[in-house]
Amino acid sequence: MIKKSSIAILGIAAGLFALPAAAQLSTSNLYLGGSIGQSKAKDACEGANISCEDTDTAWRLFAGYQFNPHLAIEAGYADLGKATANGVISGVTVNAKFEASAWDLVAVGILPLASQFSLYGKLGLYYGEIKGTATGTLGSVSATSSDKDTSTDLTFGVGAAFDINRNFGVRAEYQKYKDMGGSSVGKSDVDVLSVGVLYRFR
Repeated sequence: MIKKSSIAILGIAAGLFALPAAAQLSTSNLYLGGSIGQSKAKDACEGANISCEDTDTAWRLFAGYQFNPHLAIEAGYADLGKATANGVISGVTVNAKFEASAWDLVAVGILPLASQFSLYGKLGLYYGEIKGTATGTLGSVSATSSDKDTSTDLTFGVGAAFDINRNFGVRAEYQKYKDMGGSSVGKSDVDVLSVGVLYRFR
């Protein structure tokens, strides 16, 4: 069943997409960017009795449209890295890997604090996928299984931005993807701390 919060965010997103059609689009309000940082699959190692690594490198590419100094809409694709587990359970050597990625659409509220510095918050919706692969080995016999789950839920974050000049800016931000995964590979919140750059067409 689709969550009421997801329906609400979809409605907000549809309304924001309709805004440029109602106004005159200007390429000077468009921007592109990318970021890189560290992800943490918060619940990936919960209850694990073997070695587990729940942090990895993450990166994101994004495009946005800024309507005014206080509001923008942004769409992006994020590779959220992987979580791995390794160890021996009842004599069986287990190696497991879970890889996560997501598309997101967010509204960005901006608070300018100076001519070049601002704070911002993001709220929106993501569509994500987690792929899981596990291999069990006992003696000379091994078996591998794989599965994946997709999910749609809330994503939100906060950050700070600094404009180097008219076109280029830098960011530092935190973003959370809620309840990624499902019944096949399990669920986990994924948190990302990152730094990024963006280019404005103006």
